[in-house]
Amino acid sequence: MTTTQLLLIRHGESEGNVAAATAARDALDVVPVTARDADVPLSATGVEQASSLGLWLRGDGRGILPGAVFSSPYVRARQTAELAFGESTAEDGGSSSGIPPMLDERLRDRELGVLDTLTGRGIVARFPQEAERRRWLGKFYYRPPGGESWADLALRVRSFLLDLEVHDGPERVAVVCHDAVVLVFRYVCEGLTEQEVLEIGATTPVMNTGVTVLAREPGARRWQPTLFNSTEHLEQHGAPVTQHGGDRDVFSR
Repeated sequence: MTTTQLLLIRHGESEGNVAAATAARDALDVVPVTARDADVPLSATGVEQASSLGLWLRGDGRGILPGAVFSSPYVRARQTAELAFGESTAEDGGSSSGIPPMLDERLRDRELGVLDTLTGRGIVARFPQEAERRRWLGKFYYRPPGGESWADLALRVRSFLLDLEVHDGPERVAVVCHDAVVLVFRYVCEGLTEQEVLEIGATTPVMNTGVTVLAREPGARRWQPTLFNSTEHLEQHGAPVTQHGGDRDVFSR
């Protein structure tokens, strides 16, 4: 069977998102996180968002319930996938046996290398040459020392999509990942330009547990978005809708 629908989901609000908001508010150079990026968990709000997504998928969103779920191995994404697609509860009527997520390191967040945990202010203060190099190269091709560019993310995404083709995956596949990764999926699947994908990121930040659906005809190379960044599940179940920058380079111009 050919995969003809991709359900792309950003993780719920994380403790790192909250810490980054604190750093922005207090004009700090460093985001006050206490764990490496891969180990940052969901906040209490993020848990509520992921649980609401699960209720919606097994209810009004049943029409896009996937046959397989892949997740970034980072804790915040894995928790989101487990809460949204895991075993059903009495609250949702016990109607689902759950879809265990398969972890794939190609879906992890963009690595920032020496700039990890730094705010934009901190980068300018501590690595002024890198700030200038980023300005010159642009957000898509800039690779911080020890880190990755958006172009590097695209290589990971292309590899993941090729595996779906080779292994003849289910018709509908869910991917739980990170804001920049969601946007790079759109870049690769829709054949967008550098300018087009960065414009989307700058004008429409990917919300926590925002749902994006890409679809194509069997055998077609290009995908089309049928849903982008939807938070219907949060609004329907009364969960907070949160907007956090995540990857700094998604949003700054």
